Formats: sequence, C-alpha cells, structure tokens
Amino acid sequence: MYDSHHLILAGLAGDSASKLWGVIEAVGGFIAILAIIFLVAGKVTGRLERPLTIVICLVPVVLLLIIGLVIPAIRTFYLSLHGADAYGPTVHSVGFQNYRWAFSDPSTRSTLIRTVLWLVIVPAVATGAGLLVALLVDNMKRASLAKAFIFLPTAVSFVGASIIWKYIYNYTDPHRPQIGLLSEIVIKLGWKNPPDWMLSSPVNTFLLMVIMVWIQTGFAMVVLSAALKSIPDEIIEAARMDGATGYRLFRSVQVPMIRNTLVVVITTIMIATLKVFDIVYTVTGGNFNTDVLSNEMYTQIFTQFNYGRGSALAVILFLAVLPLVGYNVLQMRKERASR
Repeated sequence: MYDSHHLILAGLAGDSASKLWGVIEAVGGFIAILAIIFLVAGKVTGRLERPLTIVICLVPVVLLLIIGLVIPAIRTFYLSLHGADAYGPTVHSVGFQNYRWAFSDPSTRSTLIRTVLWLVIVPAVATGAGLLVALLVDNMKRASLAKAFIFLPTAVSFVGASIIWKYIYNYTDPHRPQIGLLSEIVIKLGWKNPPDWMLSSPVNTFLLMVIMVWIQTGFAMVVLSAALKSIPDEIIEAARMDGATGYRLFRSVQVPMIRNTLVVVITTIMIATLKVFDIVYTVTGGNFNTDVLSNEMYTQIFTQFNYGRGSALAVILFLAVLPLVGYNVLQMRKERASR
C-alpha cells in the first residue's frame, strides 16, 4: 500500500512538473520571439522605421485580443445556438431556442430579475455610502488612517469576503451559544427567535448584497474623495459667499462638479456586480432563491453540462456588460478632455 501511495504521489509530481515546464516553455518562447522582433526593429532605419514600429506594437495586442476574446466570443455564440451536448457526437442546431428559454423559463426569469435588482441596488448603495464616507472622513483628523480601514475590504477577494460574512450570517439555535454575529446582535436587541438568514427569501438576497457593498464602498470612497478634492477652492468659496452651505453646497456645487466621476464609479461597480458569481456560489451556491445570472451560467455548463443554455446565458451576460464598458470609456474620455 505504501508503494502504491508513493507511486501515485510520484505520478502527480511528475504531471505537475511537466505542466509547469510546458508553461515555462510557452512563456519563454513568447518572450524570445518578442526579443527577436524588437532586436530586428531596432536596426531598421529610414522610411520603414515608423510603420514597422506601429506594426510591432499593434500585432501582439491584436493577436492576443483575437485569441483571448474574439474567438471565444464567437465560439460561445455558436454553442448557444446548439443543443445541450454541443461538444458531443450529436450536435444539433436549435436556433434561438436557448435564448427563448432564458427569458421564458420561470426559474431563469426570476434569476434575471434578481440580477437586475443587484444591478440597481448595489451600485447605488455602494456609491452613496462611498460618497458619504468621503465627505465625512475628509473632515476628520488622521483621515488617511480611516480611509485605509474603509478601503481594506476592497483588497479582500470575493471568496474571502464571502467566507467572513458567511460566519457573520451563521445560524445556531437561539438557546445555544451563537457563532453568527448577526444572530447574536438581534438576540441581544430582543429578537428571541431570529431566522436562518441564508434560508429566508428574499432577505438572503439583500444580505448577500451587503457583502458586495462592503467590498465596493472603499473603492467608491477613494475615487470620489479624490474627485471632491480636485474641485477648485475658488468655486467652493464663491458658493459659500453666495450662501450655499451644507447640503445646498453639496447638491448644487459638489455633485455637479464630480458628476462624470460618479457615473464612472457607478458603471464600474455595475460591471463588478454582473460578475458576482463568487459571493453567491460561496455562501449559498445559488440555492434558496439567491441565484444570479453568472452563477446560473456556471451551473448550466459545469453542473448540468448543458453547454447550449450556459453559453446563451454567457452571451446575455456579455451583452449586458458591453454597453456599460463602452459608456464608462466614453465618460473617462470626456473627463480627461475637460481637464
């Protein structure tokens, strides 16, 4: 038995070493090719120098974009037009049936509606909280220390944050010592029999949103704080001389001055929210009416092996992200042009 165990470990080690060596060879080969190209380009002079420089800079980027984005996107769309076992020997085209299923199936339609709720609530709350914290913290002593603590969750992975909050939402019988912080708090406040938070719908969905808000508030705070500080002091002083103070100053002067930054922050958080698979999968696995589009896509492909439906959901997710990215880029260009 010892020998068989030893052989298994040796086989795994050999397989891992082989894969590692393959990665090193691929990366080394890519670097060597780039080094040769740049070496040749450095010796080219005359009229060919500028065109060759442009080609050398663009070709690797375009090539990687085609390999990493364009071809997978086309392949995913192709799979979305086929049946469940699109990789098997019985490939059959079903047209847009998978898309009709996504918008007509009651369970999937609920998932889409729940995803829209995430898109509406999380960016609004995270951005509002970040803006409020930025206004309050900037007027505090040792503001940098407070900002560091608030920004800290942003550095935590979605999975790590989910595990932390999973313990906070942990349910134990009220007559026993509590592990979950939330249950302990509400029991101390007088709620003698709190529910199992992650089994209670729709409360569980909103509690999952709290995790995302906790992560994204620090990002919103840092960006919006920088935007508030970039407002010229002359404008603030002029507004105060005209009688604008407190909330009126905030609403009439500060918010309009940082409007572009607010839009960029909101759209960035919306993009992150569409990819909230990690939180849902780690805490509930999409069960108990908490599923979202990204998790349902994963379930269809890797659990139910329905590549057609999973690919259709992936295309829907991609099309939802695309306009947000485009709008974000346009807003950032406008902001740079106004500086």
